[in-house]
Parts: sequence; C-alpha cells; structure tokens
Amino acid sequence: MAFVVSQGILESVHQYQTATIPVGGAVSLADGLAQDYATIWKTQPQVRTVVSFLARNISQLGLHVFRRQSEVDRTRVTDHPIATLLSRPNSFTTRYRLIEALVSDLAIYDNAILAKVDGVGLVRLDPRFVTPISSSQFAVETYRYRGTTGHRDIPASQVVHFRGYNPVDIRWGCSPMETLRRILSEEFEAARYREQLWRNGARLAGYLRRPLDAPDWGENARERFRRSWQEQYTGGGARAGGTPILEDGMEWVSASVTPEAAQYIEARKLTREEVASAYHIPLPMVGILDHATYSNIQEQHRNLYQDTLGPWLTMITEEFGLQLLPDFPESQDLYLEFNLAEKLRGSFEEQAAQLQTSVGAPWMTRNEARARVNLPQVEGGDELVTPLNVLTGGQSSPTDSAPEPKAVLAAATRLQEGAA
Repeated sequence: MAFVVSQGILESVHQYQTATIPVGGAVSLADGLAQDYATIWKTQPQVRTVVSFLARNISQLGLHVFRRQSEVDRTRVTDHPIATLLSRPNSFTTRYRLIEALVSDLAIYDNAILAKVDGVGLVRLDPRFVTPISSSQFAVETYRYRGTTGHRDIPASQVVHFRGYNPVDIRWGCSPMETLRRILSEEFEAARYREQLWRNGARLAGYLRRPLDAPDWGENARERFRRSWQEQYTGGGARAGGTPILEDGMEWVSASVTPEAAQYIEARKLTREEVASAYHIPLPMVGILDHATYSNIQEQHRNLYQDTLGPWLTMITEEFGLQLLPDFPESQDLYLEFNLAEKLRGSFEEQAAQLQTSVGAPWMTRNEARARVNLPQVEGGDELVTPLNVLTGGQSSPTDSAPEPKAVLAAATRLQEGAA
C-alpha cells in the first residue's frame, strides 16, 4: 500500500501560535471557588470510591510478557529485561502500586505519565506538574516537568504517556471531572450544607419574630439576646437541643429545609450513580444494590473484566507495546497481556468440575487431597483412583455412568421376550 500524503502536508494546514499545549486542571464548584482534580478526589467520596475501584481491580492483575511463536502458539517470557522491569519498576515502587497510580491518574486526569529514568526504571510523574510542548498537532515532542526549584524538559522518547480521547486536542486527554462538573458542584453544595447543619447542632433553623407592641429594644439589649441565644441553644452550647424560652411574646418561625425534603440519601446515591456511569461501571459493583440479586451480581462480576475493564487493559498493554517495548532488544515478537484468566476461572467447585470433565477421571491423588487439608500422607495414596465405570477409551467422565438409551431399550426388549 502506497501512502501519498505526508505528515508535513497535514501539519502545514494548521499552524500553532505557541508550542505549549493548554492544560486544564480545576473545576469551578461554586462562586469564587474552584478545586483541582486532585482535591476533588480527596474531598468527594463518590469520586474516590469509583476511581479506587478501577485502580484496585486492575492493579491486582498480573502483567505478563509473551513471545509469539506462531499464529496458534506462544510462550511466556520471564527472563527478558521488560519482564523484569514490569515486575519491579524501580527500587521504591512495586508493580501493584505503579499500575494503581497509572490507572488512578488516567481516571482522574485522563493522562498518566511514566518517565524512563536511567539506572532507576519507570517513575510516575504527577500530571499536575507536567506541561506538554509540541509544534506538531499529532504528538507531543517534549514534556516539561516543573518543580519548586525550576523545570526539566524530557524528550518524548524518554516518556510513556497514557492518555484518553480529547476532541479538541488528541495530544492531551480530557478529564472526566469536566464532564461531571455539574453533578460534582451539586454534591459540594449539599455537603457544605450538611456540614453547616451539624456545626449548628442540627437544631432548629429559622428566625424569631417579635410582636409590634413589644417593648423597644436598644442595640445593646438586642446584641446581648443574640449572643445569649447562640451560646445556649446552638452548636455546642450548654442547652443545645433544649427548649428555648422566648420573651416579650416572641414567636419562632421555622425556615429550614427538612432532611426528608432535601433527600440527602437519594442525592448522594444519584451522585455515585452518575460518577459510576461516567466510568462505565455496573452500579452493584460500587455498592448500589437497589435492583441487585445474587444471580445478576454474579453475571455483572463476570462482565466487569470483559466490558468495563477490558478496554482499560487493552489500552495499557498497547501503550506499553508502542512506547516501551521497542527500547529493548529482541522484542519484535513480544507482547504484554494482563492475567485476566485468573479472575474468570470461577469458583473452586466450578474449576474442579471442569477439570474432571476434561480429563474424564479423578485428577488428584488421595495424598494430594489430604495435603490440602493438612493431613499426613498414607501408604498407597500416590496413585490415581480409577472408578470401575471409567475405562481408558470408554466413558469420558465418571459422571457418565448411566447406560445409553439404546442399550436400555434393547435390555427392556430382551426382558419382555424372556418373560413371554
């Protein structure tokens, strides 16, 4: 296949005024208040629940290296430098923590950046302090890492950059926090109101109304009454929760929103539903069990690693294959794969039944079974027991002990003929 259009032709169509790619990092939650993505993760429990769910479920999977021998054959590679690097990314980070940080950064920022540090290994760079620089519209050329004492420019060849889709600029991801801006703002305001409510002792909210014919109050008397009321009947006052004593025919007028009207539980559940939906996570997986049953939770757990986490796993392995594997020798036929089969094998009972059906006979010796329950070995227990109804080349499974229907019919016919 011949490609006629060159990259230079495409780049000449769109010229950038600046080489620095604009990067967002804060969400406006209220008038005059904006929080960056990291603060949202720390302060909004629904976001942290969903992000941690993704990171923990992906990081517990083993990341293996395979060499493709043919179209139908492969072998696992454990002694290649890439396998060693991924099993221990550096001297201060485990594989689990590196993958957990990688997935968390992707879920929060839609970007995750690992630096290839000579003599150290793979090191996570905080996306908050990274500025991508490029004059090309297709790829980042330099990553500027800022710190308290200055900055360092790292070439793209020394960085592994994971990013999601951004319709405005494909070189840098777009955080899901931007999409969840409105629902996060609502949750912030609701949480602030609840905090104010409990700070006031969750007592009566309203105002006092004095009749028109009440004696006139001076400024000092009004301030003394206000201070006395707040010290005694609100917050941690000595009489908080007690019955106020009103003076001069005063009347209490309630002006609060009840917890029932505010629907606190429903609102918090809605926030978690919206956040989980943004990350394509089944609701029962994050604790929303309104319509959950034992059977559909089991099915959703099976689908979790196929439909929900499958795209994440594919993206991570392909980015490693594109940006990291070529740095190592003899890597042409190598590829990475998460050990997903470990999570989809089913329960022990299901695995045991499948193995027994596959081999057509018992698959453990008596001593192997006794060792599993911490019992000593017995003489003659190292041989497999073959039931009498299972012969080599005969029945395929010890559970297939029932005779064939044709054999049953023939035997019944013989019995009838003998009786006649």
